[in-house]
This record gives sequence, structure tokens and C-alpha cells, in this order.
Amino acid sequence: MFESLTDKLQSVFDKLARQGKLSENDVNLALREVRLALLEADVNFKVVKDFVERVRVRAVGKEVMESLTPAQQVVKIVNDELIELLGKPAALNLSGQPPQAIMLVGLQGAGKTTMAAKLALRLRKNGQRPLLVAADIYRPAAIQQLEILGKQIDVPVHSEGSQVPAATIAKNALRLAREKAYTAVILDTAGRLQIDDQMMQELEQVRMVARPSEVLLVVDAMTGQEAVNVAQGFNTRVPITGLIMTKIDGDARGGAALSVRQVTGVPIKFLGTGEKLADLEPFQPERLASRILGMGDVLTLIERAQDAISEDDALAMEKKLQEGSFDFEDFLDQLQQIKKLGPITDILGMIPGVNRMVKEIDSQSAEGNLKKTEAIINSMTRQERRSPDILNGSRRRRIAAGSGATVEDVNTLVKQFREMQKLMKQLGIMGAGRSKKKGKGRNRGGGGGLPRGLADMFGGFN
Repeated sequence: MFESLTDKLQSVFDKLARQGKLSENDVNLALREVRLALLEADVNFKVVKDFVERVRVRAVGKEVMESLTPAQQVVKIVNDELIELLGKPAALNLSGQPPQAIMLVGLQGAGKTTMAAKLALRLRKNGQRPLLVAADIYRPAAIQQLEILGKQIDVPVHSEGSQVPAATIAKNALRLAREKAYTAVILDTAGRLQIDDQMMQELEQVRMVARPSEVLLVVDAMTGQEAVNVAQGFNTRVPITGLIMTKIDGDARGGAALSVRQVTGVPIKFLGTGEKLADLEPFQPERLASRILGMGDVLTLIERAQDAISEDDALAMEKKLQEGSFDFEDFLDQLQQIKKLGPITDILGMIPGVNRMVKEIDSQSAEGNLKKTEAIINSMTRQERRSPDILNGSRRRRIAAGSGATVEDVNTLVKQFREMQKLMKQLGIMGAGRSKKKGKGRNRGGGGGLPRGLADMFGGFN
């Protein structure tokens, strides 16, 4: 979502880095470009004005002018001010006597129903016992959709059809939650415009009955600056305690995420990062600022890996490394695990240093090359996957025909794999050496050799 803004800010910082010592005029010229970049990213103009002025005051002061690395100091100041702009992270408030109600509100089409299921899944993983409530009685199939999602994540759904008032459904759901010891009740309400007085009255009635600890406004990042007006409208009628930004994996310009907290004073609590029910991240201002400035986001990548890759898989790969026995079956397993982490360009964008290469990688081409790699490996026999040295000319022709690839594609993959195999073996030897030297057992370098080989594949088959 922030790709264009990131590219423009990096361009500004690169120009500053070539200046050496910075004058006040250099800083002002750079901030003019920063201002334009933020405005083009659809950030609220008042927010841009205040942000740039705060940066300017600090950037023409002693901490930059007398610094040995003035350009880096400017980057640090921009990073600090971005974090301040985005606000502090705010956790869900589930304190007090259970069950605690969480209301999801917002415009129609913002993704509230799916977000209710995502939130329920996250709470269940954190030890809560959530209950989903189908309080959207207007949208066709909304109740059915929530029931289907509830089954997928093994979370019960309370529904009473479309003829019962939403406030009554909420009241009955809370009674049921108390009886069956559910700890959290997630209310999926109907979408409505903030200027629709009758619909807003209904929302006020639901809030009065449910007395929620959280009223979360689900905002579609694609709506741009209108998201700020929506947040202000809802906050006036039904005071909201937090925001959830959805579809940040899309190609929206991202300004809403940078504006809405500053304008409304309401914290962003979660980011919807994809279509899967597990694609929900707590809002971390430091990490988002780091991504915007092109500095990667290793912590989020690690957390995704921990969720997607089990301890047993990590230990098995560690053993393979130390034995130097990495084969095509292991490679295929690694590819499938990487796919669980999200789109390839997103993963690379979180790695410092690699993230600048991402704009040179076409996302669809990268995914296509990954599928081609899987198809080639799947066309091999088990013996060929475990013993790549037996891949002679006739075997390669058969594999190419079976996978819809060319013999040249197969040759390229085998060559790349052999390079990775050598690197894996070296990593295994180094890991074993450290273990013996220090008397400690675990080298968690399981995927250490993948980036180079995978990067070759993302660039296409030669």
C-alpha cells in the first residue's frame, strides 16, 4: 500500500545522503518533496502541514547541522515523527467481568463480517472463548456468511434470523454468553452511512444494550481521505474506541492510515493484511514507520514465521542442515512454508536491504515462477527429488513435459538448487562448529540459504 510513498521518500533521502553536510536550504528543498509525497499518498493536508513543520524544526537544529551523518539524522527524525503521527499501540480492552462485548461498526462493504471472524480466531488463539453474533439483519446472506466463517475457525455463532431487531439479538447473545462461559462476544453489525440517522439510532440502541468494552470501526483503506470523515461521523454518534484498517495489502495510497488517528484521536488497533482469516496484525507504529521508510520489518516477518512454521519442522530442517542432506523434497517443503507467510514481494519487503529490490520484482511474475518451480519438483519421482545427481538428459526432458516447462527451465532450477545445496552445507558446518565450540546445541538457521536461490527464481527462468 505504501510502495509509491516509500519510493519517493527513499529518493529524497538518497539525494540528502549525496550532499554531505546539509544547509538549511537543502533541508527545506527535501521537505518540500516530502510534503508532495505525503499529499500524493492522500494524507490529510493539515496532518501533512503539521508533520513537515515538526520535522523542519528538528532538522535545522543542532542534532542535524552538527552531526557527522546529517542525512541519517534526518531519516531518524522523519522516522520518529512518523511514529508520533501514527500514535501508540493500543491493545484490546478485555478487562473486567466476562463476557466482554466487542462491536464492529462501519460502512457497508468495509469487511466487517470477515473481520469479525479474523478477530474471533485471534482471540481463540490467545486463550479466549469468543462467541460470534450475527447482528447484521439487512445484508442478504450476512448471517449465512458469518455461520460459514464460524465453522471454519471452530467458533460458535449466535443468530436469530433477519426479523429480530439487532438490539434484541445482542441482548440474547450476551445472556447466552454468560450461561455458557464465553469470555468475548463479537457483534457483527450492519453496514451504514454515518449520515443515516435511523440506522445510527439502531447502532446506539445496540451499544446501550451490549455496553461493549470496545467499539471498533472497520475502515477500508481504499476509501482514502473519506475514511477520516467516516471515523469522525461514527465517533460523534457512537464513540469508537479503536480502528481496524482493512485491505492494506491492496494498492491504496495509504494516506488514510497516516491521517485518521491524528484527526480523530482514535487509535488504530489492527491491520487486515490479506484475505485469509489469519491475516490480521496488531497495529505497531514503529514497524509500520519502518516499512514506509523502506527499512524493512524483521519482527513482523519473524512473528509470521513462528505462526506458520512449527517447532518440529524447524528442528527437522536444523538436522538436515547439520547433516548436509538438503534435497528437493526439503526445498519443496520450504517453498510451501514460505507461501504461508504471504505474498513473496511482501516477505522480501520486510527484509532490510532486500526491500529495495522488491520494486524491480513483478509480483505476478514472482508468484508465477514460484508455481513453476513447484510444478517442476512435483514432476520428479521421489528418487529424483532425493537424489538430484541422477537427473540426466532424458529425465529432465520428461520432467519438463510433465510440468509444462522447458528443459532450459529444469536446467536452471537444478543449477540454482545445487548452489543452494552448497550454501546449506556450509551453514550446517558452521552451525555444528559453533555448537561444539560453545557447548550449545541450536543453530536456528533453517532457512538461511533460501533467499539467494529464491531471489534468482523471482527474477525469472533464463
